[in-house]
Amino acid sequence: MSATTMLAATARRGIYGRFARRLSWRSAPVILGAVIVVTFIVIAITIPLWTPYDPVALAGRRLQPPSAEHWCGTDALGRDVFIRTLYGARYSLPIAAIVLAAGVSIGTLLGAVAGFVGGLLDSVLMRLADITLSFPPILLAMAIAASLGPGLLHTAIALIIVWWPIYARLMRAQVINVKGLDHVDAAVIAGAMPGRILFRHIIPLCWSPILVNMTMDVGQVILLASGLSFIGLGAQPPTPEWGQMIAEGASSFYSWWIALGPGLAIFLLSLSFNFLGDGMRDLIDPRSRMSR
Repeated sequence: MSATTMLAATARRGIYGRFARRLSWRSAPVILGAVIVVTFIVIAITIPLWTPYDPVALAGRRLQPPSAEHWCGTDALGRDVFIRTLYGARYSLPIAAIVLAAGVSIGTLLGAVAGFVGGLLDSVLMRLADITLSFPPILLAMAIAASLGPGLLHTAIALIIVWWPIYARLMRAQVINVKGLDHVDAAVIAGAMPGRILFRHIIPLCWSPILVNMTMDVGQVILLASGLSFIGLGAQPPTPEWGQMIAEGASSFYSWWIALGPGLAIFLLSLSFNFLGDGMRDLIDPRSRMSR
């Protein structure tokens, strides 16, 4: 092997090594986020099979600090805070999934139709979205939930109303960009029906920012749903929902451990989904990775 070939091979190894180290460093938060999210999902599905305590039953003396028996202590009714925190995933994760599934479905459909059709329909739908977005999300969700009454179902409805305009505007912008591409013009010239053009040739190219935004919004939905429960508009006692548990901890100032478990759970899930969203953005759009 010539000296030139050896130098070229060494340079390539150096470049590949630096790329691998950079990729590994950037992938670490994504992997960590995925592990935490999967762990919470598995816990939410399997916890009734292995938990030693019922989340609403007496597990020990009231207001016990954290110990080997009760890792996060007990609350004012003697219930194990750690087990109640784990059970809280069975409420917060499904609420987030329902809100985003419904909000994204409604928002993307209306946004796609508005961007594709244009004209008066576009103006009406976008002004409706603007009116909804003009209110702070927490205040609008509080007003809707208060008018419907407390409960997780009403919390989900309120959050769907808050979230759909975000995806309507995002999808509309994507559709407007895509519908001017050559392949769409070719489909129009070929005589394809408008519905086929929209759902076959335009919408499949518009999902990338929607998926990234969905991933990053999971933590926001969980946080907002917990906020509604904290002020009494969401889950009601004795439901082991994180916001409701933090509200119980707020009423027992010196029993700090009551709010610690659910607070950490909200923090970890929100941070993990943000890591996943950031990694998905880098995967879908390499330019965002190169710019950092």
